[in-house]
Amino acid sequence: MTVKSGVLSQFPQSFWAANTMEIFERMGWYGFYAVSTLYLTGSVEDGGLGFSSTDRGVIQGIATFFLYLFPAVFGALADRYGYKNMFLASAVVMVPAYLLLALPTGFWPFLGVYFLVAVGHGMFKPVVISTVAKSTNEENGSVGFGIFYMMVNVGGFIGPIVAGIVRGWDWNLVFYMSAGWITVMTIVCLLIYREPPRDTEAESHRSLREVFAGMVEVVGNLRFFLLVSGMLVVLVMGSKWWSFSLVGMVAAGWLVLNLVLDVIFRMLKTPATPQRWYAQPMAIGEGRYLLFLVLMAGFWISFNQIFMTLPEYIRDYVDTSDIIASFTPLAGWFTGIAGSLGFDTSNWSRAVLEHGQVKPEHLINLNAFGIICFQVLISFLMRRTSPLTSIIAGVSVTIASFGLYLVGMSGWIVVSAILVFSVGEMMASPRSKEYAGRIAPPEKVGMYMGYFYWCVALGHLFGGLLSGQAYQHFGPSGVDRPGVMWLLFAALAGITAVSLVIYNRWAVVKGPGG
Repeated sequence: MTVKSGVLSQFPQSFWAANTMEIFERMGWYGFYAVSTLYLTGSVEDGGLGFSSTDRGVIQGIATFFLYLFPAVFGALADRYGYKNMFLASAVVMVPAYLLLALPTGFWPFLGVYFLVAVGHGMFKPVVISTVAKSTNEENGSVGFGIFYMMVNVGGFIGPIVAGIVRGWDWNLVFYMSAGWITVMTIVCLLIYREPPRDTEAESHRSLREVFAGMVEVVGNLRFFLLVSGMLVVLVMGSKWWSFSLVGMVAAGWLVLNLVLDVIFRMLKTPATPQRWYAQPMAIGEGRYLLFLVLMAGFWISFNQIFMTLPEYIRDYVDTSDIIASFTPLAGWFTGIAGSLGFDTSNWSRAVLEHGQVKPEHLINLNAFGIICFQVLISFLMRRTSPLTSIIAGVSVTIASFGLYLVGMSGWIVVSAILVFSVGEMMASPRSKEYAGRIAPPEKVGMYMGYFYWCVALGHLFGGLLSGQAYQHFGPSGVDRPGVMWLLFAALAGITAVSLVIYNRWAVVKGPGG
């Protein structure tokens, strides 16, 4: 106990303030995100928006994509204007955005407000991670970040529980609670947070121009950056607004146009005449790293389905009467005690049940609960394995969890699948960033780690678009064969695992334990 207390006492006030703020920020984010699928696709009579699964996937994919792109930009602004100021600025964006989120009923208005929510969380994310990094050192860094990721899951566990309870009375309460959690976070920042020691003069010299230049440099040059960006725009358009044939024609046309321009620019290029960026031939930057990001995006596509696809699947297909039967005696005992104390328990079932079934978010929340309880144990058991081995093992377990949905549609089968999925996540997710550091050339470790979240952003974008399209086609509004959908997600996870093995052997010079 003395040793543990000694380790914990090494962390300064800024560390504990940042971790406390992280809990409330995650409660705010996951308080809505965990039920966003249900709100977007739920019937208007039940308080939802009645969107299609395709629309839901587009909204989730686009908003979360930018959430994970913003940290690089807002991190530079935080270095210049101060961490505390950026924390407070993020709250100024998030609180009204969550309150406004209760108002729009159309696709574009909701996407616009949800985009503001993503901006706010994108402002918060780099500052809290930087605070933890600057409040720890080589000796206590492992413990420090372990505590931090534990706080992430604590917030991710509590937020959806509260949201699931309050939406039984009114969906607007979900948005009010998220805004409330962010308000508490703001109070903690004002009263407790102190900026950690940092080289303010050196960090403040990093301009946004340099940040954007670094982003382009990773991809190659601005011409190639625009080619890739254009392809992403075409993909998004094809998820909702364009037909697949039109997407194919536009993508092919955009690619051919850029290749033809490349040929012309190379013919006109002269060593003595510098060319403007738009007249330069395309150049690929960190090709090996870009391939890694694409492969890891496949990893995150599979892992995101627990929040994007599973809520709809549970609501539309799963019979949770077996779970209800198992807990009826305990629930009766609990409400009996509450009734004897004078509480009116006649409507308490709204907190847990909807249309006679357990609410999906309460089952999905077992994922966060499992991580809180078993992440340390899983990490201990996997400590001697290489990062790649842990990732492959985790993805394999994830494939097995998708397979469980083919066994049946009862509540306990879904609970089993979620817990198995959680084991896979605990094995793979914490080691993915470590793997990025292992494969990086020594002189480029900082760049590889700095842009790691690009693969998370791509995973959310592609995951949202694929989730919406797959459920729209294989779900009750389509061919009504959800099992094929889970096979599709399992196949994607399997392809990702195999591709990572090939990538590791072909494109990477192995280091110790790599």
